[in-house]
Amino acid sequence: MSDIPSMSEAMNSPEPAAEPAAPTPSRRRRRRLPFGITITLALAVTASLWAVLAPASNAESKSDGAVAQGKELFAQGCASCHGMEAQGVEGRGPSLIGVGGAAVDFQVSTGRMPLAQIGTQAARGPSRYTQEQIAQLAAYIQSLGGGPEVPKITESDVKAANLSEGGEIFRANCAACHNFAGAGNSLENGRYAPNLGAATTKQIYEAMLTGPEAMPVFGDKTITPEQKVAVAKYIESLRNGKDPGGANLGHLGPVPEGLVAILVGIGGLVVATMWIGAKR
Repeated sequence: MSDIPSMSEAMNSPEPAAEPAAPTPSRRRRRRLPFGITITLALAVTASLWAVLAPASNAESKSDGAVAQGKELFAQGCASCHGMEAQGVEGRGPSLIGVGGAAVDFQVSTGRMPLAQIGTQAARGPSRYTQEQIAQLAAYIQSLGGGPEVPKITESDVKAANLSEGGEIFRANCAACHNFAGAGNSLENGRYAPNLGAATTKQIYEAMLTGPEAMPVFGDKTITPEQKVAVAKYIESLRNGKDPGGANLGHLGPVPEGLVAILVGIGGLVVATMWIGAKR
């Protein structure tokens, strides 16, 4: 009986510690799950960063390359008048810092720059640069101090433009200098408003945006981008318009038409009178 523990001793004696249960397969899977999620998230983040940053870096590298090429072209063909840093040379050429790429694209694509010789006004002529080189020059000047950028005009923009509105804006703001047919006109101090017959849609847009020579600047708050395209579309219609009534006489309006009618009418009467007198 003494070997059998009493009930009180059995209750007070500490129970042996239970052995930890072996991890089940489901627990093992739960422990591995965070690692799998981490790998998946890392791959997703890497792919997202590549998709976002890789095209941007390619675009930036192309832009940097265009600027570098433009700087070389500028040093060769423009620096003698505008300075090596485009800061301008007194008596030869103004500073180009802040004029923007649109001004460069207009002046170079129309052949006005590089200037053959200093005069009252640069005349339009064939461009000495390819379109790619013009874009590189514009990118370089744009990088120096900002300014109006080269506009991107699509065929859909031209089709959507309001032709009648473009005509109204042209007659109100442009016809006084370029005349109603866009044929050009003389101004004061030997300057002139050029004929618009050879100007492209982009060049007309850039001229309104930058105001070359004596032309005023028509900012986007004065004439919106859509209205600028409409004006260019109207000028294009003047060049390609049909004249079912006969000779257009430069599309100068009723004054030259009346003058021709008077000269032809009176001249015809004089000839007829002389012929009748000679017969008698």
